[in-house]
Amino acid sequence: MKLHVLETGKFKLDGGAMFGVVPKRMWQKMHPADDDNLCTWQMRCLLVEDGNRKILIDTGVGSKQDDRFRSHFYPHDDIDFTESLAKIGLTTEDITDVFLTHFHFDHVGGALKRDAQGAIVPVFPNAIYWSNEVHYNWALNPNAREAASFLKENFVPMRDQGILQMIDVQEGIKFSDNISLSFVYGHTEAMMLPYISLPSGNTLIYCADLIPSHHHIQMPYVMAYDLRPLETMKEKKVLHDVATDGKHFLFFEHDLDVACGFLTKNENGRVVFGGEVNIADII
Repeated sequence: MKLHVLETGKFKLDGGAMFGVVPKRMWQKMHPADDDNLCTWQMRCLLVEDGNRKILIDTGVGSKQDDRFRSHFYPHDDIDFTESLAKIGLTTEDITDVFLTHFHFDHVGGALKRDAQGAIVPVFPNAIYWSNEVHYNWALNPNAREAASFLKENFVPMRDQGILQMIDVQEGIKFSDNISLSFVYGHTEAMMLPYISLPSGNTLIYCADLIPSHHHIQMPYVMAYDLRPLETMKEKKVLHDVATDGKHFLFFEHDLDVACGFLTKNENGRVVFGGEVNIADII
């Protein structure tokens, strides 16, 4: 097994929305905002070489959105998948699977692109794209709270073109020989979290938007974007209980600086961030 961290670029989101009920005077110390109260976040993906499969987890925001969209979210420092894959000796044609944790634009937008004629086509032409029926139907008929995050051009063409397959929503279902899945409902309906079993005996948990950065580990730090914040807190508690054994590590998709880290308990028994680790050291 090989793991490759692929960073697709950065974007900006309102700091208050990202930290929910936590007062700005607290989160500002950890993640400073600009004059417009916007914080910069990473869009980080993970490529898992698992046997003969090359599985890309999430795809960032992509490049096909218009100037109006870009004026809201300020995507910048874009890194094209052709460029990032070339650095590890691969091409977009080599990717066999694109696993999409959920269909919010900053996770799925880079899965498709516009060709020279303006048609929407797959970025990874030989890949199977993966979601689940529960989440697909949720995104297709969005509630008013999430509608701006579900852009149909990011996922409907996958089904129309016959490249999208659905995973059964069963807790712990195997996606590959070394990847099992957990389904969570606080952030959005049936978001999928890969649990990657490593040759060392460790497990890497791809946190997606359950814990988007190491700043969000503690219970009150729940995004205002979350559909069911109390459910998010319950789901974080489940992850806390699993990931403090010294064998589980967390992959942070949106953390500006930390890609991977671990949890520990402080002197009061509260779960806190234990520190950053290099993925190569835990495999």
